[in-house]
Amino acid sequence: MLVLMLLPAMGGCVERRVTITTEPAGALVYFADEEIGRTPLTVPFTWYGDRELIIRLEGYQTLRRHMVLRAPWYDIPPWDLVSQAFVPWTYRHHDRRHYDLEPLAVPPEAVLIERAIDLSRQLPPPSAE
Repeated sequence: MLVLMLLPAMGGCVERRVTITTEPAGALVYFADEEIGRTPLTVPFTWYGDRELIIRLEGYQTLRRHMVLRAPWYDIPPWDLVSQAFVPWTYRHHDRRHYDLEPLAVPPEAVLIERAIDLSRQLPPPSAE
């Protein structure tokens, strides 16, 4: 009887982590507008679900994705009660995501010069002071 009462106290837990890598490395990663670091990075998380992911690196297009972290079987109700209450070890869920970044497209020199001329035409004339 004492063993049955102590089983829930011996229960395990779940460590949840996600690793994000990019090619090239060194990109800034944001979850829900909060900067979490540069790639490659591994961060813990508490809740599964859909997150807005933004990845930025100078010279590359900003990447916006919805990253869905799905719960493994042992972390879905009602199995989570059984697996975490009566199992004396720690479950480790490690999700890995990789993203390839696209370089920014640089317009040809003639296009850049034409844009500069158009912008200069929009400026007010210099004052005669």
